[in-house]
Amino acid sequence: MEKKSFEELLKELEVTVKELENKDISLDDAVKKYQKGLELSKECYKMLSEAEAVIVKEDK
Repeated sequence: MEKKSFEELLKELEVTVKELENKDISLDDAVKKYQKGLELSKECYKMLSEAEAVIVKEDK
């Protein structure tokens, strides 16, 4: 995965969630999009954790 900003990852995650909400999506596509969503959410969480660590470190 290329290095994207938090905002780009979050937007991509939002699009993926909307696609999953589509009632006409096949099971195969739903599983692939779900996995993609998990990867995106993990990357967002990682970036938030890193930012939090910087903030906490600077706060001390």
